[in-house]
Amino acid sequence: MRDISKAVGISAAALYHHFPDKQRLYLDSMAYVFTDKAEGITAALEGSGTAFERLERFVSRFVELMGNDPHFRALLQRELLDGDEARLKLLAEQVFIGPFQAISALAEELAPDCDPHMLAISMTGLVLFHFEIEPMSCFLTGGRNEKSYRKEITSHLTDLLTKAFEHR
Repeated sequence: MRDISKAVGISAAALYHHFPDKQRLYLDSMAYVFTDKAEGITAALEGSGTAFERLERFVSRFVELMGNDPHFRALLQRELLDGDEARLKLLAEQVFIGPFQAISALAEELAPDCDPHMLAISMTGLVLFHFEIEPMSCFLTGGRNEKSYRKEITSHLTDLLTKAFEHR
């Protein structure tokens, strides 16, 4: 905590006044960083338009978020891989519950006979995996690592999901 207080230019006592320990500081920082991102996803899902238009906005916003903020992406991947139950519970309950409920509601609207929880996880996972594999994908047949490729990811995933839901 002393190192952190020096880095941000405040006294350790002032830091302890707001955060009793490193864990609370970390959890509050995580909630702050993730909340901003979660609100953008929720806004894309809850806007007006057909279910397919909201699906396209969700995919587009999520791809944009993951593609344009490598620090956020790394932090999210770190939390998922680390598996600290307290931090994951905090993020789930305080940050991601709104977007996840909105994704689940959209999933239920698009495929009422499917488990909305599983479908919401799958829709989210499709976007996440493109960025998890990105460092290697440029070495795979047909792969590339260009910023414009993100528009292709959005188009591909939107088309894939739309066709899947239309054929149900």
